[in-house]
Amino acid sequence: MLIGEVARRSGVSARMLRHYESFGLVRPSGRTGSGYREYSEQDIRRIFHIESLRSLGLSLREIGRALDDPHFTPSALVDDLIGRTRERIAAETELLTRLCRIDAAGPAGWEDVLQVVALLQALGSKSADVRQRAALSSADEVPVDALVEAALNETDPNVAGALRWALARSGDDGPALLARGLGSPVPAVRERAVQSLAEMPEGEADPHLRDALANPDAVVRGYAALALGTRGAAEAVPTLIDMIVEGRNDTDAADALSVLASDTTTADRIATGLVDRLARDTTRAPARGRLTQALAGIPGTRASRALVELSHDTDRAVALTATYLLHLRDAR
Repeated sequence: MLIGEVARRSGVSARMLRHYESFGLVRPSGRTGSGYREYSEQDIRRIFHIESLRSLGLSLREIGRALDDPHFTPSALVDDLIGRTRERIAAETELLTRLCRIDAAGPAGWEDVLQVVALLQALGSKSADVRQRAALSSADEVPVDALVEAALNETDPNVAGALRWALARSGDDGPALLARGLGSPVPAVRERAVQSLAEMPEGEADPHLRDALANPDAVVRGYAALALGTRGAAEAVPTLIDMIVEGRNDTDAADALSVLASDTTTADRIATGLVDRLARDTTRAPARGRLTQALAGIPGTRASRALVELSHDTDRAVALTATYLLHLRDAR
């Protein structure tokens, strides 16, 4: 079979067939009387094998080894191809993400494009100082998703603070993007997500913070409750009381309860919740002491009656604390 017919049957151009021949991958079995290359059925099968291996991303050198080395084992090469393909996909995905971010910034000219590229590169710099400067200058110039990604992955506290500042001024998309981080399998990412949400303007992040009160991560629940508590959201009360019992940021939790207690109805609810936890047999002595101290910031008769009862508690530390707090209330 002559080269033209082989090209027609195989779909491989005559030029490529000659390239394969020059590389030693294909050797026509014979020549016609006029000197034209003549390919056998076996030659054609080899051409199809070459094309199949090329479709997997093998180089011509690798294809030659695969077809001619009787001791060649494909497993190692396939593993290597998988690794290279994943690296290529990751690189292409990163490029696509960067291009989409540049497009989202709405550049008016190449100067704008270059400025966004420079800021994106700075946000990914190994230098914390460079990242911090980029964060402080990028609130209006870098797409929100880039800021969110940087904030969720930032380990330097100063840079993280600058990124949260930028996010708080970045627009309406930030809270929803940050909320996705609350479901991360990495605890540190979840913590950064809720910390960033807590610093978003009041109202924008509140729905996501309320959802975070049901998060299985106690740290996430705690940050959400503290943020909501200072914003007057009574839904945070149970979590804040849990924090006092567990001794996790219990002072901040008590302060947040005091803020919430400015509302009379909420104050009674808080006092009832604190008293209920004090009465549980499973509540240990240190926790009972913290709960008693938390009553100090709760106004109203319900809290006062609870302190009177606690001043006669069998736990001397609790009784003394309650007595002291009653004296302070009387002195006001």
